[in-house]
Amino acid sequence: MDVYDFTDQTVVITGGESGIGRASARLFANSGANVFVNDLEEHRENDEEFARLNIQRSTGDVRLESTLSQLVKNAVEQTGRLDAFVNNAGVGMVKPVTEITEADWDFCMGVNLKGAFFGCKHAIAEMLKGEGGTIVNVASNAGLLPRAHDPLYSTSKQAVVGMTRSLALCHAKDRIRINAVCPGPVGDTGMMNADIENADDPDQFIHNVIHASPGAAAWGRMISPEEIAESIAWLCSEAAVMVTGTMLAIDGGKSLGVPPKS
Repeated sequence: MDVYDFTDQTVVITGGESGIGRASARLFANSGANVFVNDLEEHRENDEEFARLNIQRSTGDVRLESTLSQLVKNAVEQTGRLDAFVNNAGVGMVKPVTEITEADWDFCMGVNLKGAFFGCKHAIAEMLKGEGGTIVNVASNAGLLPRAHDPLYSTSKQAVVGMTRSLALCHAKDRIRINAVCPGPVGDTGMMNADIENADDPDQFIHNVIHASPGAAAWGRMISPEEIAESIAWLCSEAAVMVTGTMLAIDGGKSLGVPPKS
């Protein structure tokens, strides 16, 4: 449901061509915002809708600071402002620590942490010129609790949580609010779709993912990208003006602990 008013505001979203990023771009654009998205490549299935919503697109690797600085620059040059920045681009990494290579480390930490850090850097630098703004980092429930099967991914997301808190504390005085959403099992994302495709038994994999979260199991489905987008929009809205440094778990209770047996 589109209940927000972001008329004439400028919103920048990384990883905006699919999943949570695309759902967020749609919601902000339908709520009046000037939306700029970046991704490694444009997805042709978005062409008609993004054109209709006037969503501006660019391609680039968020592991390069130049990609993020140019993304902010383009948005500000076209609209004269930056109101919200969503660090959504991310990759998964399911391997035991004994199999992690240096290249794996550089790739996962580069996208998930370095990209988010330098996205924050350039967004904050621009927001300091005006009356503040909002940043939402897309972390994970892996940033809230230990997970045995993906230590590198979990490390990257726990670092995003720590970064979010630190920067929120630094810049609350500047009216720059910085929060994170921590999703659980989200369906219809590039990351989840790849995991399903690579699973030996896709149906069993989906069942296991859903039933690892008590809320998802209760509803019999994964979380939708649109549900995460709604939380991102709320954090960027006036309704959340006093919310900063918060990690919003949208994971069906997965991060709470061991659930009771059903």
